[in-house]
Amino acid sequence: MSEGEMLQNGKGEEEGGAPFYVNRGGLPVDEPTWERMWAYVVKTHPEGEELVRRIREAKELPRVPVPCIPSLNAGVSVPERVEAIQRYIRELQYLTNSISGLERFPISFKTQFSGGCFRHIVLGLYWGGHFGALGMSRREDLMFKPLIFRTLSELLADFQAAYSRCWHTLRKIKLGPYISHDPHSVEQIDWKHSVLDLQELGAEGLKRELERHSREMRLRITKGPPSPTKERKRDITSSPQRAQSSPHRRERPERHPSGEKPSDSTAIPDLSGYQIRV
Repeated sequence: MSEGEMLQNGKGEEEGGAPFYVNRGGLPVDEPTWERMWAYVVKTHPEGEELVRRIREAKELPRVPVPCIPSLNAGVSVPERVEAIQRYIRELQYLTNSISGLERFPISFKTQFSGGCFRHIVLGLYWGGHFGALGMSRREDLMFKPLIFRTLSELLADFQAAYSRCWHTLRKIKLGPYISHDPHSVEQIDWKHSVLDLQELGAEGLKRELERHSREMRLRITKGPPSPTKERKRDITSSPQRAQSSPHRRERPERHPSGEKPSDSTAIPDLSGYQIRV
């Protein structure tokens, strides 16, 4: 974070009576940013200075490995550059996996702009009673979200506002459950555990379903992942006809704008390339 850059939701130095620093300078984090964050902990945590002292004076804290940025000088061929970038991405994939207490889950968005549909996915985060997100985008407010949102609804409302600022209308949100921290887990990532149609749900319905999804994720931490045979995807809408159907609602196939039919739902796709433990 550059000197003097002190933002929370882009609204200035303070919001809610406490500053929150957003690191926009990349990694490694510079010393002034670290000091500001430690000062924030001292100010807001019940144990304050004692907690900071215990952490900063600890001698055996595990170090998070950070891969070296590949050297891409002019003499390196394009195929070699691409391979070097891929190796770097592969080494980055475990950065959050070893952080105890940090839960991760997929969030994907479907938006509409100028007659076209656009899709975007970020990694939702939960830690210490707060939500945030990691991601990549050409828009700064559509990727990283600090861990400052007290509810999942607040986090997604912030994304929706960001989409509005670039004239995109948010149509659907797809949420998955928490991702396993086991790097050897063969459990597939459920990208569409909850499919929320904003037009059909409305503001209150969306908030209600997000609260339900949050409760399910908390139970998943307490009880562990459910049996794969009992896991069901669902398309959450406010349609009265769907409310009268079986309580186990299945996801409705999404039609493509081109008119082509969705693929056979009974076929098992090859998702091995997507099981990245981030």
